[in-house]
Amino acid sequence: MAALVHKAHNRLLVKKHLPDGTTQPADFLDNDSIRPTPVKDRTWTSITYSAFWFAATANVSNLYSASTGQSAGLSMWEALGCSLGGQLLAGLLMALNGRAGALYRIPFPVACRASFGTWGALWPTFNRAIMSIVWNGVTSVQGAQCLYVFLHAIFPSIADIPDIMGTKSALNSAQMLCFFLYWLINCAFLFVPVPRMKKLVHIKVGVYYAATIAFVAWTLSLSGSVRKTISEPSTISGSEKSWMVLKFFFLGLASCGTFITNASDLQRYATKPNDVIAGQVFSFPMSNFLVGVFGNLIAAASKSIFGEVIWNPLTTLDMLMEGDRYTSANRAGCALIAFAYVYSTVFSAIFENSIPAGNDIAALMPKYITVKRGFFICAVISYAICPWYLLSSASVFINFLSSYQIFLSAITGILICDYYLLRRGLFDIPMLYSGHKASTYHFFHGFNLRAFAVYLIAIAPNFYGFLSQMGVQAPLGIQRFYYVAYPVGLFIAFGGYWLVNVTFPHDSITNVSGWKEPKEFIEDHDNAFVDVVVNSSETLSEQEKGNPRDFIKKY
Repeated sequence: MAALVHKAHNRLLVKKHLPDGTTQPADFLDNDSIRPTPVKDRTWTSITYSAFWFAATANVSNLYSASTGQSAGLSMWEALGCSLGGQLLAGLLMALNGRAGALYRIPFPVACRASFGTWGALWPTFNRAIMSIVWNGVTSVQGAQCLYVFLHAIFPSIADIPDIMGTKSALNSAQMLCFFLYWLINCAFLFVPVPRMKKLVHIKVGVYYAATIAFVAWTLSLSGSVRKTISEPSTISGSEKSWMVLKFFFLGLASCGTFITNASDLQRYATKPNDVIAGQVFSFPMSNFLVGVFGNLIAAASKSIFGEVIWNPLTTLDMLMEGDRYTSANRAGCALIAFAYVYSTVFSAIFENSIPAGNDIAALMPKYITVKRGFFICAVISYAICPWYLLSSASVFINFLSSYQIFLSAITGILICDYYLLRRGLFDIPMLYSGHKASTYHFFHGFNLRAFAVYLIAIAPNFYGFLSQMGVQAPLGIQRFYYVAYPVGLFIAFGGYWLVNVTFPHDSITNVSGWKEPKEFIEDHDNAFVDVVVNSSETLSEQEKGNPRDFIKKY
């Protein structure tokens, strides 16, 4: 029995590649997935980043993220303006927070080690992994809704399946069947190596925009008057409207919290550090705005067609086949659009959720989990959390978008402060992979207590509002204060982390002055030195135990 357990354990161990071509078991702080990006893979230019966002935002979720503002009473253009404003701020924060990734080519889990400690970084990594898993579940619900519309257009009897899911679920029984089928399709594509998906992603962009433009044109033609549709005024006024504008402006920012926090994961592939700026600051908000325009046009047209704003475009698509509208022409149109959305949703889920989650899960246990294994762990958990309860209504979806922001904003504030104000752009990369007590980022047993104290302080003012999002009764003032939870958490974390480090400085920042960021980071041998990073004092001589950096320099 012991032999079988030992054999199974050895099979689970992740192997890392050494410079001489051999392999050895990975350790708890390092495997191939989380090392600095090799030179050969640093191929993303400014054009690549700009094009990436127009591809990444081509998804169903972005169609109705902005249109939720209309469901709350804002006009189409007010909802779009709020969304664009928040995403402009998000793009700027992404460029700032991802600088360490762009220069040093390290992923988010490793960048966190400079602020939270080599072991403390597991907590922000876990936070981000949770959000990616939840988003993967939400995207799967959207994929199920797309698949249901497709099947409904072909097999009308699917709508007759008795519903036992209840009113709190976004999916009925027939759609739950579609959820399972979509989940299997998604899992099948996880076996495909990511580089081989390049052409499939290019096709996805063309298919998505063709289907969406056709969908917009169709609904506008049914609305009777394009001018009336796009000029429909808001249904709220006064202070209520002011609060809604504030809410949806910062919701546009908060909904991008995962992208802001893990910006290093994307920017680590840059050919030059500044190549990321145009894509993050300009293309990210503008690509979201373009898709938001499409989504809001569909939502605005739905009011003219059905007499009420339908916030979910997939519901609108299915309603175009109700009653007398269930014609062969409408069925064909809905089937084609829905199929295009199924296809695009699969690849959106992989690139925006599965890959980030896989990276984070692999970083949590690099000794046993590869990114590929992380993909499937994400897929299983995202099914188990029953995500169909997060999209039952516009209000529930809004609560979901804003709920986790207090945790991510606190992490982001600490990371930005640490990089720009305290370390002045200077990271000791080999030490980020070392668990030795003499490591720069070891702090207190691998945990930076300063970061965790500030993290809790930054969360505290917004926590009551967070509980109200989870269903706890709270005064109106608390609910409205939560509208600005993201900037509040960000600024408290940023300022608090600077203050606590000035008051109780760590040795690694006491002598840092001026801007220390190198013009270019290590090139060809950046992977080689990680291979000899010491994670256990057992491999050190007595002299080398005093300073593992000296040991690393020998290589």
